[in-house]
Amino acid sequence: MLPIPHALLLVLDLGGTFVFAISGAMVAVRHRLDVLGVLVLAFVTGNVGGMTRDVLIGAVPPAAIADWAYLAVSVAAGLITFLWYPVTDRLRTHMLWFDAVGLAFFAVSGAEKALVYGISPAMAAILGMLTGVGGGMLRDILVTEIPVVLRADLYASAALAGAAVVVGGHLLEVSPVMTTAVGGILCFGLRFLAIRRGWHLPAVNTRRGQASELQSKDHPHDKAP
Repeated sequence: MLPIPHALLLVLDLGGTFVFAISGAMVAVRHRLDVLGVLVLAFVTGNVGGMTRDVLIGAVPPAAIADWAYLAVSVAAGLITFLWYPVTDRLRTHMLWFDAVGLAFFAVSGAEKALVYGISPAMAAILGMLTGVGGGMLRDILVTEIPVVLRADLYASAALAGAAVVVGGHLLEVSPVMTTAVGGILCFGLRFLAIRRGWHLPAVNTRRGQASELQSKDHPHDKAP
């Protein structure tokens, strides 16, 4: 395996933490949480995905606990969002873009770190996806919303695609710097196009089933005895 610079892994992790923490804080402000609630949601959104990854690959204690920089970045993002609310409120409609950038950062850094710890390529790609979606899932659960990963257009799929590029580059012995850049761009690009064009994975057409049910109620004689 070609070595990945520790500085690059740290930058990707902290960059994803900051961007996701902003998205978490913006959700907290939108739900009228107090300053402590904003900071908690910022930390949860920015760090739970990476902490879950670290526990699963045996990198304990997780970086978010062992390194004060993760807490500092999360608190800074939360305070910026809270104290400059009139400014951040105008960016509320752009929250999806913050989320997309964080997803790209975490998807590639999660896969890279899993590979560094000797995890198999297939599981490294899955862990990259988990790193990207974990914090956002807990954020949404804490504010009693359906997690965006379960309803958004190409969310987890975009993270998995970005992580797969990193894993593919590892197998082909391509420079990790190049694969993280390409994987991150691919992940963000898929989310960008999904948001702009409404791309999504297939889902069950419940309207057809509901229409059939209503029709059977209106015409009970059509039912077989």
